[in-house]
Amino acid sequence: MKPRISMITLGVRDLAAAVRFYEEGLGFPRVESPPEVAFFSLNGTWLGLYGREALAEDATVSAEGLGFESFTLAHNVQSEAEVDEVVSKAVAAGAELVKKPQKVFWGGYSGYFKDPEGHLWEVAHNPFLWIGPDDDA
Repeated sequence: MKPRISMITLGVRDLAAAVRFYEEGLGFPRVESPPEVAFFSLNGTWLGLYGREALAEDATVSAEGLGFESFTLAHNVQSEAEVDEVVSKAVAAGAELVKKPQKVFWGGYSGYFKDPEGHLWEVAHNPFLWIGPDDDA
């Protein structure tokens, strides 16, 4: 087995608004998808958006959930300026700024936002280690 995360699916309350945020607001490239789901190709991983109730039903769990969901999604970029750019773009597209981009305790630079559905994203620059696929791959 080769460990990998091939897709992250977010349960959303308003699919059309979530698609607009990721496709138009952040510029994520959308892949042709059935009407009840949206897929975006992210350099080796896919992001899926699916109705929150339907996703919970598929997993046979309750759709109720409030507050911190015990995880964040991270988007690692090449520079501090790019962190600022991505966070600004997200906020302009309707995200809530949670933590403005700043130097952080581990020596990098990062900021946090919540997408319009409340999913927590970190945008980070790690000057010591590139986390992600090769950009030329």
